[in-house]
Amino acid sequence: MLGRLVRYGGAAGLIVGVELFTVTLAFNGHPTAPWGAVVGYLTMLVALSAVFLAIKSWRDEDLGGVVRFWPALGLGLAISAVASVLYVLAWEAALAVTHMDFAGGYARALIAQQRARGVSGEALDRYIAQMETFKAQYADPLYRLPMTFTEIFPVGVLVSLVSAGLLRNSRFLPARR
Repeated sequence: MLGRLVRYGGAAGLIVGVELFTVTLAFNGHPTAPWGAVVGYLTMLVALSAVFLAIKSWRDEDLGGVVRFWPALGLGLAISAVASVLYVLAWEAALAVTHMDFAGGYARALIAQQRARGVSGEALDRYIAQMETFKAQYADPLYRLPMTFTEIFPVGVLVSLVSAGLLRNSRFLPARR
């Protein structure tokens, strides 16, 4: 079980981690395209398909073709956690290599959006103060690491729930003999 967790969790983490690291290096200092988030979350879904494959493999090879929902969900969440930790490590490595001021650039982009919407005066000042607070918080790893973890882990929870729900039915993609 531990081997399966490391193998599939590591594979999922490498897929999202390498993509995140590569894209961060390629676009360092440049604004991401509007479709950047879509590509990122699609990559997460592709990588976290390892959850489905791991549960199916476990069900078919070790459990005789039958798995209960809760143990399957547990395996899926554990794999998602491993992948999420590797995702966080890739982001931290990308930040260290590029010396990118992600929080500063993000704050500047959001402030520019507010100005483009016509926000001014006290409302804009309050928003700028919020962004300054965000930048200070993001500089703290105890804030940044869990925040990065929560970018991918909810996707893993969703994939784990769907996979456990589908694969608990032994007639769904039965093992080939």
